[in-house]
Amino acid sequence: MEENNSNADCQTFSEYKGICFPTSIQTPESLQYSEDFDVRDDDVFVVTYPKSGTTWMQEITTLIVSGGDLTPVKTIPSWQRVPWVESITGKKYLENRPSPRLISTHASYSIAPKKLKEGKGKAIYVIRNPKDVMVSIHHFSKFAQFLTDMGTLEECFRNFVSNKAQLTGGSWFTHVRGWHEHKDAPNIFIISFEDMVKDLRGSVKRIADFMKRPLSESALDTIAEHCTFSSMKKSPMANYSLVPNNWLDHNVGTFMRKGAVGNWKSEFTVALSEAFDTVYAKKMEGCDLKFVWDVAELDE
Repeated sequence: MEENNSNADCQTFSEYKGICFPTSIQTPESLQYSEDFDVRDDDVFVVTYPKSGTTWMQEITTLIVSGGDLTPVKTIPSWQRVPWVESITGKKYLENRPSPRLISTHASYSIAPKKLKEGKGKAIYVIRNPKDVMVSIHHFSKFAQFLTDMGTLEECFRNFVSNKAQLTGGSWFTHVRGWHEHKDAPNIFIISFEDMVKDLRGSVKRIADFMKRPLSESALDTIAEHCTFSSMKKSPMANYSLVPNNWLDHNVGTFMRKGAVGNWKSEFTVALSEAFDTVYAKKMEGCDLKFVWDVAELDE
C-alpha cells in the first residue's frame, strides 16, 4: 500500500486553498467567511479533525457555559448550540448570536479564522489517535449521504494519507501538525480524546479552567455523568438521530458508534497497520506528539 500523492478527485468537493470540502455543506464562499469571521473576545471554538471527539466537546463546553444546567443539552441539538462557522449555515446561526458564543470548526490552522490566530477568542483542540480516527471515518462514509463511500479500509487508508485527502478538514497530518505547532499560544488549549476517556471529570475541570469558568463540585459531577458515551448516545440532541435519512442513513449505521480507544486493532490487518506506521513516521517526523494507541495504555 503506497501513499497516494495525486490530486484527489474533488468532483463532490470544493477545493479551497488546496483543501477539499464537501460542497453539500461548505463552499469556497462559506470558507472565506470563516477565515474573515469577526471573532469576539469571549468566543470559544471547538476545533477538531472529523471523528476526533467533536460532539463530545460540544456537549462539555455547552454544560460548562451553563454551569452544569442540563436544559440546553436536552432541548437544543448540538449543531445549533455550537454551530459550524465554515458551513453554509454558519453566517445565519452566528452573525447575530449573543455572547458568549460556542463555535465549531474542522478548519486546518492555515484557513482558521484570522482573528482567532491573532489571539482573539479561545480554541479548544481535540486530538485523537489517527488509526481510530480513520476507522471511524471509514464507517461514517457509509452512513453519511453527503460523503462518498470510501470502500474498503485499505481504500480509505489511501485517501486518508493522501496529501490531497478528500476528507472534511483535508489531511489529518497537516491538520494536527498545524494546530499542535501553536500549542503554546495562550488562547489555544489542546487535549486528547484518550485523556478524556481516562479521566473525564478531570478533563472537564481543565477545560473549564481554560475557559475561565470555574465549576462547583456538584456541577463537575453532573457534567461528567451526562457526558459519558453511553449517556450521550441515548440523547437525540447529541446522537444526530434527528437528522433526516437523506443526510444520514440511519438504516446503515449510527452517528455515535463506539467512542472507544484502540478499536482500530479489531479492523486493521497487520499489513495495513505497518503501512500506516510507515506513513505516520514520515509525515510526523520532528513532531513531539505522543498518542495512546491501545486502551490498555490508559492504565499505565
